[in-house]
Amino acid sequence: MGLKDTFQEVAASKPLFLTIYTTVIVGILVSSFYVFSAAYSAKDSSPTSTSWLSSPPSLSKADFQHLSNYSPVSMHAVTPPSSEPVKPIWEVPPRNTKMPPTKTFRLTKELVLQRAKDNVIIVTFGNFAFMDFILTWVKHLTDLGVSNLLVGAMDTKLLEALYWRGVPVFDMESHMSTIDVGWGSPTFHKMGREKVILIDAILPFGVELLMCDTDMAWLKNPLPYLARYPEADVLTSSDLVVPTVVDDSLDIWQQVPAAYNIGIFHWRPTESAKKLAREWKEMLLADDKIWDQNGFNDIVRKQLGPSVDEDSGLVYAFDGNLKLGILPASIFCSGHTYFVQAMYEQLRLKPYAVHTTFQYAGTDGKRHRLREGMVFYDPPEYYDVPGGFLSFKPSIPKSLLFDGQHNIESHFTLINYQLKQIRTAFAIASVLNRTLVLPPLWCRIDRLWFAHPGVLEGSLTRQPFICPLDHVFEIQMMLKELPEEEFGPRINIREYSFLDNPAMPKQVKDSWLNVQSCQVGSKDCQVSNSTNSKGVLRLPRHSNEETLKMVFSNFKDIKMIQFSSMQDAFSGFMEQAREDRFRNRMKRYVGIWCCTDHNPGHIYYDMFWDEKPNWKPLPPQSAADDHPPW
Repeated sequence: MGLKDTFQEVAASKPLFLTIYTTVIVGILVSSFYVFSAAYSAKDSSPTSTSWLSSPPSLSKADFQHLSNYSPVSMHAVTPPSSEPVKPIWEVPPRNTKMPPTKTFRLTKELVLQRAKDNVIIVTFGNFAFMDFILTWVKHLTDLGVSNLLVGAMDTKLLEALYWRGVPVFDMESHMSTIDVGWGSPTFHKMGREKVILIDAILPFGVELLMCDTDMAWLKNPLPYLARYPEADVLTSSDLVVPTVVDDSLDIWQQVPAAYNIGIFHWRPTESAKKLAREWKEMLLADDKIWDQNGFNDIVRKQLGPSVDEDSGLVYAFDGNLKLGILPASIFCSGHTYFVQAMYEQLRLKPYAVHTTFQYAGTDGKRHRLREGMVFYDPPEYYDVPGGFLSFKPSIPKSLLFDGQHNIESHFTLINYQLKQIRTAFAIASVLNRTLVLPPLWCRIDRLWFAHPGVLEGSLTRQPFICPLDHVFEIQMMLKELPEEEFGPRINIREYSFLDNPAMPKQVKDSWLNVQSCQVGSKDCQVSNSTNSKGVLRLPRHSNEETLKMVFSNFKDIKMIQFSSMQDAFSGFMEQAREDRFRNRMKRYVGIWCCTDHNPGHIYYDMFWDEKPNWKPLPPQSAADDHPPW
């Protein structure tokens, strides 16, 4: 009932009721004035005790651009939570409707409470360059039955795209570039500051916050696990690569020298947590050279210990009052414990999450890692492309995998043996204009950023192991649009697990041609573009470009062609210019192994190692030698 309606009703009432109404209304006005005056004059208002009356303001452009000192306890009248049911995720807006004004997407307490469940909200944020990562992040959670999530959009393009996909989104008003900013760049550091501002803004809403980076995927609902530690103010993941426990309990804090990783961490709206967020924000805003994760580690470790109790695994940290827990690296996985060690598998545990750290190819490498793990969601056209696919069964002698010591020499011998086959596969894929499905890549030693003995001491890295593609190949270069007049036509790739992905459509699985390499002169080994009685195509080794085009001209509609072997399958291109362009491309596809204790300690891989007599895996001996082999 509005104030106007109230007075109309009073005017129609008897004098006695007029007196009563007048007294009540005056009392309400006086009380309201007193309450609001007290609220604004309070030096340290409690968001908990006044939550019915006040709400932190929504985040403004100035807040996210660091141009003002945002006070998370500023008092504003609360808009009661909407009585309308929360819109299901993935329910797209009706056609022929306009997108609401941008101001309706501001982060408010009402929005957070609408999306929260059991007083928990899960949040990630990014710009349009990470759209596919964000959709993967959301899809994993909704597949797990988790819907209490929000995505912060750092640019308008992402905001609009997520809105029309039915993803709950809020505007961070960052007006950030829509392109990939690159690790360590000034814009990358700006994104880190957005994170802490976001945490500092949401905690006063009174909800628990599970803050995540977009380059990770949820594999199991984490909320029941986090609820096991109700006394924890903050639960954080880490870069630990050595297990401290063999079950699903928290890692033993005294045995975690590695950095706490802020790609996955859970905050409760306690006074200690809010104080940490506030001081962390002030630290980063005062010095734009501090990396947000380094700042977090510095401030949290100002005091570390003693343990909160004997059983929980929590530790007093920061100011001596904050209760901190370190999520086990075996099941809240880094890029090392998941993709290199498969630590969860060896400990017979089910992982909750994987974060694409410990990789060497930027955003492209992160995406490829998730694809290798079959936890990245691609559109249907990724699995069925014009021209079809080419794959092959790699051939590796057992001796190259297991004989002798696992060292630099045996590692490069194994890698080089595989490189030669992969090089041939790229050539045939280029001739046939097909997308190459890469084979699993076996390594005998690990790759890191510093000198090491082959594998990290105490880790569960098995030798040999299937290593991520970015351990050897320059994925950014493989996906880059290189000038065709210098590097020949682009050759698209797919990850080694591509054929095992459940998303593979039936029309691709059912359109398959097996190609069996054979020795010229052996039975039924002749150039032919027809299959034998078993549906297999026999192809003589050392076939050239002209032969391949003729043989496979009858199979252009086949979706998948799989070679039984790539050893000596191709003898070369018809034109030297085409050969030269292909070689220019291949030379740039491989990277480095790191590192020996030599300075510099890296060693360059060479796609054409077999053409160089007495080639050996040695680090550059001088500054003049320190360059890729091209």
